[in-house]
Amino acid sequence: MHIQELSLRSYRNYDQLSLTFDHTINVIIGENAQGKTNLMEAIYALAFTRSHRTPRDKELIQWDAEYAKIKGSVFKRNRKFPLEIVFSKKGKKAKLNHIEQKRLSDYIGALNVVMFAPEDLNLVKGSPQVRRRFIDMEIGQIQPRYIYHLGQFQKVLKQRNHLLKELQRKPKADRTMLYVLTDQLIEHAVTIVERRFKFLRLLRSWAAPIHKGISRNLEDLEIAYDASVKVSEEMDLETIRTSFEEKFREIESKEVERGTTLAGPHRDDLVFFVNGKDVQTYGSQGQQRTTALSLKLAEIELIHSEVGEYPILLLDDVLSELDDYRQSHLLHTIQGKVQTFVSTTSIEGIEHEALKEAEIFHVTDGAIDVQK
Repeated sequence: MHIQELSLRSYRNYDQLSLTFDHTINVIIGENAQGKTNLMEAIYALAFTRSHRTPRDKELIQWDAEYAKIKGSVFKRNRKFPLEIVFSKKGKKAKLNHIEQKRLSDYIGALNVVMFAPEDLNLVKGSPQVRRRFIDMEIGQIQPRYIYHLGQFQKVLKQRNHLLKELQRKPKADRTMLYVLTDQLIEHAVTIVERRFKFLRLLRSWAAPIHKGISRNLEDLEIAYDASVKVSEEMDLETIRTSFEEKFREIESKEVERGTTLAGPHRDDLVFFVNGKDVQTYGSQGQQRTTALSLKLAEIELIHSEVGEYPILLLDDVLSELDDYRQSHLLHTIQGKVQTFVSTTSIEGIEHEALKEAEIFHVTDGAIDVQK
């Protein structure tokens, strides 16, 4: 899988841009605030219909423009097809093979992308929200229907929280609507949790040996799912559903008292253990970074095993954050099999065969000069 062509219009600091890319390594060099991360973000947004940096789509549109457009020509499964995403003040539209998709979940998954940026080093030590976003975005790539359930869950969650705030003010009011929304919430929550369990089984199978290799066979990585409801990977859908029903009956009074939903996938977390110890709490910075790198490399292999092709890898200003050993391990792993985009202020000091055949793009204030 690879991107052959990319064009931007009125996107961030790019008025108009058209580029063609090499199959393997593409290095984007520029000083800070020149547009190199904007280019990486555009590739990410072409895959996910959203930025990894901001939840507000309007920030992607140039201030004096009506819309921003990203177009890409993608080669996947021995065929070439176009993708297009338009962000406007009224919303966004996504086209696959020139056909507008009614639901974004029907579009996501057409282009598979793994991004590794400095903030991903916070995957281990950051907030639970960071880890939930990681797992949700990756499942969505290989099971686009998951995005639908996630969206519906968030919609019902918002309605339920609003109702709980009303009941907080009037605790003796009729609760029939609360029970209806709880049933709807559980319907989607059960599917989300069950698919997260399946994904984690796959992720573990790839991440554990990768981590062992990076740590020179000194460390064993384990990944656990920390659920807000008593559920486990061994449970089937019906058993998970029963656990959710029991939990919501148990905490009903407390939820009304606090005016918010206290259990569900929006409150779950991932926990990483190295040699039996919680890496977030007890791990060194090196162990935390090795864990984050192992997860990203595992993502690449997992997507390949599920989709049949390697995803595109975006390394956004992250190589300088890794020491020589981890840097070398990363570049060696992807060499020759993954189309990779590397953004950096300089490639000086990065010595690896993979970069010797790279195509170089110099970015200056939204303009790009290609060095063949």
